[in-house]
Amino acid sequence: MWKRKELKQQAKEVVKNNYWTAIVVCFLIALFTGEFGTSILGIWQSEDSVDLDYLSNNESKQEKTIENQETTVDIWKEIQEKVDELINENLNSVTKSQKYIFKIWDATVSFMHKEITVGVMLCIGALIAFLFTALVADPLIVGGKRYFIKAVEGENPKAGVMADVFRGKHWLNIAVIMFLRNLYNALWYLTIVGGVIKTYEYRMIPYILADNPNINRKEAFELSKKMMKGNKWKMFILDISFFGWYILSVLTFGLLSVLYVNPYNASTIAQLYETLKNEI
Repeated sequence: MWKRKELKQQAKEVVKNNYWTAIVVCFLIALFTGEFGTSILGIWQSEDSVDLDYLSNNESKQEKTIENQETTVDIWKEIQEKVDELINENLNSVTKSQKYIFKIWDATVSFMHKEITVGVMLCIGALIAFLFTALVADPLIVGGKRYFIKAVEGENPKAGVMADVFRGKHWLNIAVIMFLRNLYNALWYLTIVGGVIKTYEYRMIPYILADNPNINRKEAFELSKKMMKGNKWKMFILDISFFGWYILSVLTFGLLSVLYVNPYNASTIAQLYETLKNEI
């Protein structure tokens, strides 16, 4: 039976032995996937996603278009400006993990307001963001887990170990299983309580994939379920135990997360994975 204090103490030793490499790994994951929420505040803000002012702003733009309908040149210029703006926004946010969800909603709203050009551009942006999330961000997350598993095992790995997941058939298998995990989680969250339970039930899937990239979908889900049986509440408490660190990270504008909290947390969960793997 694992104990929280022991895991965290072991994780501190892992961070101490792999400090700078662990920082680089966590920084890359935070930068390209947004997994560490308190890191580098502002990078993952959805400035072009749906917000409370979206509809009102959209309505004002629509009224402006109606007012200028008599001048064909003005209408064409306005359309061009919108297209250019959307292209710039999509290029700036293409690496934001799961940003496509917001863009799909924005596109739906645009079509409802009969802004076809805007809707089409948003759909293209959503497709690009989806492909990036599925083919780059999610496998990179698994690559990060692989690094910390190796570190916990005492191998003093290099940051390049993350690239292992992009080789051969590993890449597609990992991308598909991670996509299904995210999809199942999203569907389960429609039941609210079920979403929380399944999030913890599927928690070990990225680690399982990092440890065995060729495992099939059914085995990955079953193994994670088996490992988390009787451990969901304990892992929830483990997550809560980092809450104080997260507050300090926010107060330091994410600097503390980059320099310590992210590697510490990642090492702790990797240590838990190794412990659960040996217990089943």
